[in-house]
Amino acid sequence: MKNNVGLTKKDVAKASWRWLFFHQSSHNYERMMGTGFAHSLSGSLEKLYANDKKGLAEALKRNLSFFNTEPQLGAIIPGISLALEETYANDPDFDPDIISSTKNALMGPLAGIGDSILVGTLNPILLSIGIGLSADGSPVGAIVFLLSWLLLVVPMKYYLFMKGYSLGLDAVKILMNEELKVKITTALTIVGLIVIGGVASMTVQAPIKFQYTSGDMVINIQAICDKIMPNLVPLLVAVASYLLVDRRGWSTNKLMLGILVFAAVMVGLGIM
Repeated sequence: MKNNVGLTKKDVAKASWRWLFFHQSSHNYERMMGTGFAHSLSGSLEKLYANDKKGLAEALKRNLSFFNTEPQLGAIIPGISLALEETYANDPDFDPDIISSTKNALMGPLAGIGDSILVGTLNPILLSIGIGLSADGSPVGAIVFLLSWLLLVVPMKYYLFMKGYSLGLDAVKILMNEELKVKITTALTIVGLIVIGGVASMTVQAPIKFQYTSGDMVINIQAICDKIMPNLVPLLVAVASYLLVDRRGWSTNKLMLGILVFAAVMVGLGIM
């Protein structure tokens, strides 16, 4: 039984807000985000299948299947699914398997893109700014981080959900564009490196106290380093830390312990 029912912008907006607040609801290892996915679309599905209980049951079951992705960038997927569900509810010739296959095809790539761009790049950038603002113990950094994240993520999730709904299957072609992914990732990586470099110069303290004395001549090593490049030693410490993690595979705990031991030795020898 097919229905001649369309969704309004208000209906889609309600679904997007459900996704915003409930995408991780009842998270479990069997379906991961599947329950939250189905709940996000449930209100709209009830409208589409108001007079078709069997169709509603099938739609809910279809959207309760295993689903796992990065929830911010992945907000476009339930938007696309909702558009396809609306098409299927009104078109008897539409293949419902397209709905599930589209969702399954997109959740993996978007998880990789979202984790690298948002979790791996944007989040550290905002955290670095917050850490810099809270270096003196001020709570401003934590507040700035929280507000910045919400101001970026909430509109983005709403926009992507709505855009996914409006584009439908056309969104798949855009999202699978590898060139677009590379451009966005490169741009955010450059911004991230600039911000992290600035924060490192403000927060990493590694002054060289050792001075070479020969008669009346005193050579200040720290002054020489500053003339070569201001904050040269903090830069070297930051670069060395990065290389140990990236090239040598050090964990964060191992790196912190290594820095602690190195600092203790340098202070004990009177070098720093």
